[in-house]
Amino acid sequence: MPGRSRSAPRRACCSLYPPFSPLVLSIALTLVTAMRLGSSSAVGFGVNWGNMASHRLPAEVVLRMLSSSNITKLKLFDADSKIVGMFANSDVELMVGIPNEMLDKIANSPRAALDWVKENVTQHLPEVKIRYVAVGNEPFLKAYNATYESVTLPALRNIQGALDKLNSAEPIKAVVPLNADVLSDGGSPLPSAGLFRPDIQPLMDTLVSTLAKHQAPFVVNIYPFLSLHQDPHFPQEFAFFDGSTTGAAAIHDFNGNTYTNVFDASYDLLVAALNRNGFPDMKIIVGEVGWPTDGDVNANPANAQRFNQGLLAHITSGRGTPLRPNQELDVYLFALIDEDQKSILPGNFERHWGIYTYDGRAKYGLDVLGTGLANFSSDVQYLPWRWCVLNPEGDMTKLAKSVDYACSHGDCTALVYGGSCNHIGDQGNASYAFNSYYQINNQEEESCVFDGLGMITTANPSTGGCEFPVQLNPLASSSASSTATLMSSESSSVGQSMLLALLLAIAQLVLDFDKLASGWISSRRKKSKLSKLTTNGQATITKTTKPGICRIY
Repeated sequence: MPGRSRSAPRRACCSLYPPFSPLVLSIALTLVTAMRLGSSSAVGFGVNWGNMASHRLPAEVVLRMLSSSNITKLKLFDADSKIVGMFANSDVELMVGIPNEMLDKIANSPRAALDWVKENVTQHLPEVKIRYVAVGNEPFLKAYNATYESVTLPALRNIQGALDKLNSAEPIKAVVPLNADVLSDGGSPLPSAGLFRPDIQPLMDTLVSTLAKHQAPFVVNIYPFLSLHQDPHFPQEFAFFDGSTTGAAAIHDFNGNTYTNVFDASYDLLVAALNRNGFPDMKIIVGEVGWPTDGDVNANPANAQRFNQGLLAHITSGRGTPLRPNQELDVYLFALIDEDQKSILPGNFERHWGIYTYDGRAKYGLDVLGTGLANFSSDVQYLPWRWCVLNPEGDMTKLAKSVDYACSHGDCTALVYGGSCNHIGDQGNASYAFNSYYQINNQEEESCVFDGLGMITTANPSTGGCEFPVQLNPLASSSASSTATLMSSESSSVGQSMLLALLLAIAQLVLDFDKLASGWISSRRKKSKLSKLTTNGQATITKTTKPGICRIY
């Protein structure tokens, strides 16, 4: 590191870094490569981490999650300085975000863009590896009714202009994550017919040209779950990655390509649109893709495990898609953790996309780049183990109003049809609603009144796969510090050097073993003076070793 001097290594009897033959180097590098196959640096895989939660998991716990799963790419939806700063001297590459509500100000003021970059990017460089700045999030979504269409492109240009002034060693690109609804199939069910939505075609032409000018990627969010959720006739098999090319759901394009899953079809719909607009080689990043675990009949851990494991297998296979074969897919899984404050306008499942629960428990088995998901709930501190439930002696004429209030200010998405708590009955529903409100309000005593219908208990009411949560203690911090759990770039480099040295030594020993074995006796005869001494009737060998010769025993 700059500012540090390195003393010359002391000469030892046996050097740890001997001159190795090309064959030894080849063996060692093969071993290194094999050990790195499970690393996320070898594939384009990252995760999204949103913070729309009533009780956030400590950032240092999240850092351990990423480290334990070999995930080194993270996408954020803002640029919280405390969060971004936690990744200093780590291997994690970040995509930070600018919320949609800030686009107007940044679009109309290059100075505002420069100030934003200074505050949210410059101060963290070079210790934090910021690679992308997401300008807005799905700003051309149909549901926004063109609210951000006039400001997104100017904001993109101003932010990229501010980033260009940084002259950072690793160029930082401004991008615009877009929902897949910017695409159209032109009335054809074939991916090769892809084009941009007619109502925003001119805008998309300019946007893509701007991205290409700065060699920035096209970021698109793809949600196969929504295809299944929104269309009752959508073939379920086509939503996952284990379909057959001869199955009824497979799509056979006129160009000879066959699609067995909607992810590849959606991806190539974008590829076709880019081809049609003259950008056949533009890099594509899938900014969001995943599967929820609750709040809908198709949202459950089994389906989520099936989809996400299939996605990871697809990414690591390196086969790409039919229109971009044998190309690495760059994908950010949505999401790392559940968020109980997200809007449920799209559906009750919106709060359940995480591969981890709110408190850091893995929801299901998932092989992430050769590493399973670990549980981190032991690393957090909870509120006291108590719950708010229905008082059966209360005035039931007030129950409906109280439940509605609790659900509107809490999270009752697990109670809907298909949800994990849909089977617990009316009284169970009331208790669940009351407890949700009670926990979100940090177990304040007055948050379990409900006109006399609520009562506090220490008996866990969870039952039959329906969990009544106890929230995290917002005043407690994780006992472990981030500095103890993350490698700095220097220590990581030293560790890699030591690993390589060790592997080189192992390889050398493997190659030299036979030679050592066959030459052992003759070598010892040459290097030793032998004399027979009679001691208790046994022969004794006296060895005289030449200076500079290392003993290997």
